[in-house]
Amino acid sequence: MEFTPAPPVHRVLCADCGTPIVPNSANLCAACLRNTVDITEGIPKQASVSYCRNCERFLSPPSAWTIAKPESAELLSICLKKLKGLNKVRLTEAHFIWTEPHSKRLRVSLTIQKEVLTNTILEQTFEIEYLVQHGQCPDCTKLAAKNTWNSLVQVRQKVPHKRTFLYLEQLILKHNAQKDTISVKEVRDGLDFFFSSRSHAIKMVEFLQGVVPVRTKSSEQIISSDTHSNTANFKFTYSVEIIPICKDDLVLIPPKQAKSLSNISPLTICTRVGNSVHLIDPATLQYCDITSNIYWRTPFDSLATVTDLVEFTVLDVEPDHRKSKGKFVMADAQVAVAGAFRSSAGAADDDEMMDYEVPSSSTSQIYHTRTHLGSILQPGDTVMGYHLTNANFNSSDFALLEPGRIPDIILVKKAYPNRRKKSKARAWRLRSISKEAGEEGETGNARGVVGRLGGRDQKKVDEDYELFLRDIEEDAEIRAGVNLYKVQVPQGDVRMTGPEESGGGKGRKKKRAQFAMDVDDKGEPEEVVETNIAGMEEEAEDEADFPEVSLDELLEDFDEMTLGPDGQTQE
Repeated sequence: MEFTPAPPVHRVLCADCGTPIVPNSANLCAACLRNTVDITEGIPKQASVSYCRNCERFLSPPSAWTIAKPESAELLSICLKKLKGLNKVRLTEAHFIWTEPHSKRLRVSLTIQKEVLTNTILEQTFEIEYLVQHGQCPDCTKLAAKNTWNSLVQVRQKVPHKRTFLYLEQLILKHNAQKDTISVKEVRDGLDFFFSSRSHAIKMVEFLQGVVPVRTKSSEQIISSDTHSNTANFKFTYSVEIIPICKDDLVLIPPKQAKSLSNISPLTICTRVGNSVHLIDPATLQYCDITSNIYWRTPFDSLATVTDLVEFTVLDVEPDHRKSKGKFVMADAQVAVAGAFRSSAGAADDDEMMDYEVPSSSTSQIYHTRTHLGSILQPGDTVMGYHLTNANFNSSDFALLEPGRIPDIILVKKAYPNRRKKSKARAWRLRSISKEAGEEGETGNARGVVGRLGGRDQKKVDEDYELFLRDIEEDAEIRAGVNLYKVQVPQGDVRMTGPEESGGGKGRKKKRAQFAMDVDDKGEPEEVVETNIAGMEEEAEDEADFPEVSLDELLEDFDEMTLGPDGQTQE
């Protein structure tokens, strides 16, 4: 076997540094070649990207606006499109370099390759810095101008209160149905939602049809037309009317329609309003669902509303657990009008709080009735109901009812008057749909968009809002459709007070619990955050079964996180 030597490798010295290298056309090593030839020439080292702060989109050349998260592939693609000269080289790798979120800078590292001489490919890594320029996209520019809406959804309900729209506002926020809304305006009997696209308005109408019983109508108005191209611009209006029946209303179904609904008694109570109206006969626990199609064939109004409720005291109750349906249990109850067996001097404090109206001609008569609240009523409880004996209804169908089928009273729901007198601050709060500044009818002290109509009685608005908050506390089904947020205690001068500071004040000063915390807020009235150390037993005696909102049902309000003076994040 003969030894065959390998062919000799001829090497030459680099013309600049003298390093032995394989011969090439330039007679230069890789380091000297990189210093001599710049393959990044023609590629800018600084560029800018346009960002719309309203819709949070980036401009993707030439004219498209795209939603892109920080350091995402979509944003990297937008950055690369802004560079000129990348088509002359080969891009092998690109990634973001971390920068401060508030620096308005984006740093991208690129690795490119390019053939500089015959059979000589050079690779180089460099960095490009982008400046984020804030501006407005064409859609947001159009929305910023007034009266540029394309579609309008008019939601109406002909009732004297705003509780339905307060609940509807929470449903819209829970499902984020207001994201495409340009603005919201309150009118006398409802709300107006403005949209820039017809598809967004149709989406809102479909959402309303799924959560409340409504009927809709649509119309269109021509704005401009072009006879040459056979095109036209329209403005679309959708009218949405909600059934004027609310929860806890006394409803008198027309006798002919009541026979078609499984021959239910005409006098019923509305227990829930979803995409249909749920009615129950408190004397037999028979219930029916009235959809919007059935209702609008033969519409009817409520016989009485919650403003007509009278406060009663339960003297005795005998539940019959054999007759139950869901959470309702049949019971025979003996009640009397609240205050019938107490002196007139004891009712002086009731005038200072908002409460339901009690007739002045209260007597000590005891009423026997049958109710569907047997599962929650106990002797001594306070219950709200309709006093049909002292009522006068302007209804022809009610006049045709047999007197023997009309009860003296109809109980509707349990009340907690002792808890209301305490006026304890709630540990939760609600969000509201913000309203555009400078809109017609805006007032500064209203809550959200509902209740801002100029000329309305502010006391009536506060009463509707308070009744709505009570409904949320007392009804778990309503809470299931509403997002409740924790009330954050302001971080200030918090100190613990001793027993000598918690009481002993002069006049009618509110009694505070032992070791209660005092929170100093800047110039605002002091709110006492009571602890359940000494006052727990007292509250348990007053309202043992008051429906508390558990902490598991509350959400953290992450959208209102701000930076404190020390730079740390505070909620």
